[in-house]
Amino acid sequence: MKVLVANRGEIAVRVMRAAKELGFGTVAVFSDCDREALHVRVADEAYHIGPSPAAQSYLSIDKIIQVAKTSGATLIHPGYGFLAENEDFGQACVDAGLTFVGPTPHVIALMGSKTAARQAAIKAGVPVVPGTEEPFSDAATDAEITAAAKKIGYPLVVKAVAGGGGKGMRTVATPAELLPAIRTARSEAGSAFGDSAVYLERRILKPRHIEVQLLGDHHGTVIPFVERECSIQRRHQKVVEESPSVAIDAKKRKEMADCAALVARSVGYTNAGTIEFLLDADGSFYFLEMNTRLQVEHPVTEQVTGIDLVHWQLRIALGEKLTIDPVKALTPIAHAIECRIYAEDPDRGFMPSPGLVRAISVPGGHGIRDDRGVAAGFEIPSFYDSMIAKLVVWADNRPDAIRRLRRVLDEYRVVGVKTTTPFFQWLTKQQEFLDAEFDTTYLDELLKTRKGEMFSPPDADDERAATVAVALMSWFRAHRAVTGGSQDRSHGRQSEDQWRQTARREGLRS
Repeated sequence: MKVLVANRGEIAVRVMRAAKELGFGTVAVFSDCDREALHVRVADEAYHIGPSPAAQSYLSIDKIIQVAKTSGATLIHPGYGFLAENEDFGQACVDAGLTFVGPTPHVIALMGSKTAARQAAIKAGVPVVPGTEEPFSDAATDAEITAAAKKIGYPLVVKAVAGGGGKGMRTVATPAELLPAIRTARSEAGSAFGDSAVYLERRILKPRHIEVQLLGDHHGTVIPFVERECSIQRRHQKVVEESPSVAIDAKKRKEMADCAALVARSVGYTNAGTIEFLLDADGSFYFLEMNTRLQVEHPVTEQVTGIDLVHWQLRIALGEKLTIDPVKALTPIAHAIECRIYAEDPDRGFMPSPGLVRAISVPGGHGIRDDRGVAAGFEIPSFYDSMIAKLVVWADNRPDAIRRLRRVLDEYRVVGVKTTTPFFQWLTKQQEFLDAEFDTTYLDELLKTRKGEMFSPPDADDERAATVAVALMSWFRAHRAVTGGSQDRSHGRQSEDQWRQTARREGLRS
């Protein structure tokens, strides 16, 4: 039996490793710029599906279905992003006689619409943030929109019905800001998701973002897991995730888990999904939306429960019954924190930093997990999300996990591109972070106070420089041993003398 992973990067590698552990063959797909990507190297088989732009490769349903047929793959795992929440892709898999590792196309469409998902939550008796129950079409008049906003009350948020990641979302504090925000959100949503429909939702002031992972099988069982805290966000995009949340006690955990399961059961949900909530200062929580896929931050749940979510995704897709103890799923055995390491320059407003990764040095030790989709010698392309890795640490409690994270961040090295590690080194020393006194507005407000201050020192100290130099030279020697000293100019590989020169340019000592 073979699993085709319709994705790239770290999530493709993650899924393939899980599939191999269950005894499945693995099939990768790749675009022009991903010919030698890590997920291609990890897979048993790999097939080219088109040019580098995602629209001509990773978003091409027909090409992916054809590869499944050619390779003999019977299961398709979508990962996250790209086609993961596309009901047409799910239906195409069904029509081709393939098993889609996820919910049914009907449920993807239902819960992928934020307004339809709100209605499902209301019918299930789960509290939702006050807002419009139907999206505004392009034909909606300014008077209709203004009247709806007045009824909800300010401040409020304009949200795109489709998509996520902060796109098509605008905060509105006064009536004068409403219509311009509607126009901007519609334009952004139309460009990003092909759907310009938006709706209004009251803005909960200083909320925490809490989400509940769940699994549902084809026999009616739904298991919710320990919550994840995802309040540290930059421009509505998650930056750091952890589990459990210090704002949740056992009673509140059970209440939120029960509500998440209610929503999932009410729509006949199967496979992995996540219910997202907003938690206000008085402890009240509100349904926000559902993600009908595996989340980026799923490793923190795995590390605090000891349960492999991807294993269960595949097992559920094949019709197995869930045998997870519900009590175990809601009982944290550790505290885990995840940082998303991106090829971005935090000193230039987190601008993407594509380029050649010359070397990577990942720290070792107990309680460390590095889910990576990039290897040394790989060119980070400008066509896709620039994530390098998801760095996860865990310990018996949150203070110990933070100390471990700070130690690991000090040792984590990527040579060749700028990364967000200096930003995380700074963030993990902030008192509000240490005290877990934050909400979804915390990071954006904190960043405003820096006033151009650099995250990265101008020059690395000698000890750090030496660490990176050793990693760089170790990579070169290993590469030379494998290739017999040959050069591959397409990947910018150099002679040892050139590497030494590079080390000196980087401020290193070889």
